[in-house]
Amino acid sequence: MTENTLYIPRLAVVGVGLIGGSLALALREAGAVGEVIGIGRGLANLEKALELGIVDRISQDPVEGTRDADLVFLATPVCKLGEVAAAILPHLKAGAVLTDGGSVKAGVIAEIEPLLRPGVAFVPGHPIAGTEQSGAEAAFTTLYRKRRCILTPTARTDAKALDLVRRMWRLVGSEVVVMDAEKHDRILAAISHLPHMVAYSLVNAVGSYDRYEENILEYSAGGFRDFTRIASSDPTMWRDIALTNRPALIEMMERFERFFAELKEDVRQGEGEKLFEFFQRSKDLRDNIL
Repeated sequence: MTENTLYIPRLAVVGVGLIGGSLALALREAGAVGEVIGIGRGLANLEKALELGIVDRISQDPVEGTRDADLVFLATPVCKLGEVAAAILPHLKAGAVLTDGGSVKAGVIAEIEPLLRPGVAFVPGHPIAGTEQSGAEAAFTTLYRKRRCILTPTARTDAKALDLVRRMWRLVGSEVVVMDAEKHDRILAAISHLPHMVAYSLVNAVGSYDRYEENILEYSAGGFRDFTRIASSDPTMWRDIALTNRPALIEMMERFERFFAELKEDVRQGEGEKLFEFFQRSKDLRDNIL
């Protein structure tokens, strides 16, 4: 079976926001899904997802909403993934596939895998895509195009289920990469989690500047707004990521502190040549990404 013939008769999305809603919309546009059930705690958001045609029916009960699903996609905050999985796994039908979009993988696997029962497969995953927006209204069909999705299977991951989830992400436009969970968590701590911590810290630092009476954030222009855009992301999601990827995140925060301390000292000492070398090295690394 090729990606073009992929078909999921019944898809259950737990957490119909940007991530879950965009997957449902993309699969629907590709004709790869039958019924889509949207599951969540907030009734207003679920009703908006229904109104926008993201889902076909809604439920505030995860067990009821996922009971007959062929594939269940968990798109809740990371700290809720294990809790939701524990509630629904005993009730999923034989042959069902459970996957997720959590930004931290090792801890999620450690919580969910011991709960698996025969006949139900779990494929840990993480689509590397997003915006600072949230909720059903933020979802759009092209979110995953030309983006990467990392899958982190373990020795217990069913091969057919892994193939299904791999084809699903390819169908919505993603490049699928398979790696182990620890490597994923360390890479994401560097290229995603640390930048968010820096952005949040920068906004707090500037926002708390009290030398003048007015809020100096009102003077922010394109550079500051572009750099700190991600500080508008969902605080619940980033609280959970910080709590569940602590060792890797602390390692990267300490590395950042060393480089920032070097820069600070060069500024203090007026080391023009060192400052130029520091900025040039960073520019070259950044330019190589493009």
